Amino acid sequence: MRSLVLAVFFIHSLLAFEYNLKPQKISNEVYCFFGLPQVIDTHNNGNMVNSCFVDMGERYLVIDSGPTYAYAKEAYSKIKDIKDQPIAYVINTHVHDDHWLGNSYYKELGVDIIGSVKFKNEAKLQMTRMQRRITKEAYEKTTQVFPNVFVDKEKTLTINAHKVFIKSVNKKAHTSSDLLIHIPDLSALFVGDIVFNDRIPSLRDGNIDEWIKELEKIKTYNAKYIIGGHGERVDAHSVDFTYDYLIELKEKVSSAIEDGIEIEDAIKTITMDRYKDTHMYGELQRQNVETAYRTLEWEQ
Repeated sequence: MRSLVLAVFFIHSLLAFEYNLKPQKISNEVYCFFGLPQVIDTHNNGNMVNSCFVDMGERYLVIDSGPTYAYAKEAYSKIKDIKDQPIAYVINTHVHDDHWLGNSYYKELGVDIIGSVKFKNEAKLQMTRMQRRITKEAYEKTTQVFPNVFVDKEKTLTINAHKVFIKSVNKKAHTSSDLLIHIPDLSALFVGDIVFNDRIPSLRDGNIDEWIKELEKIKTYNAKYIIGGHGERVDAHSVDFTYDYLIELKEKVSSAIEDGIEIEDAIKTITMDRYKDTHMYGELQRQNVETAYRTLEWEQ
């Protein structure tokens, strides 16, 4: 009987879902797994988000655990092939579930997970967005595990002599729960979904004015690497794509409001030709116009 159980377990392990993740070297200390510029579906199974590992000397710092248990387990396995060491902390940059459902794997390892104090107000869902959109095989063993260490305004960590400064945006930018993670002596700044590249950003839970202001603050950091939540550009100018998009969107929507164009017509008519060939323009442009319109109309 025991042999049968072991055989079944072995076969199941062979059939376990794999993302075929490949870490990309950013610097001597930073490696990231870059997601695809796509919507969540059963083909990518949530692999459309960035997850990064920072070698702090004797331990890793993980920035965003990814969309599933399987993703997190595979990512850690791949990074250990480069350097096998334990994890100091996992930091979740905000509350969107593609960035933190991998927490369920790291909890098994006994790792402390850090996130915005806004997570305290999050209720566990009967079914997560990820669960609704990906395969059962990819979602297997994934559970909703929220952070157990919270950041209200600021928090400083010291990991193997490296200082890590975690700052809450404290305003609704991309979300109301955005965190920035700055490691000055590695010249690295992790900004979550405040920065998008390779695809159109999503404004659905954000405030266009505060998001633009936060990007302007990020530009003042003396960081060689500014790493966002989506997209492979990670240099000091990685903020430019999101910034330019939001500035143009605000200008167009503000003009429509001033001209007395109703929201329904604005959604239909406001286009941004510069971005039409960018991934997810078709899926997100109208939604972004609507969200920006409601915010700017209220302000006026």
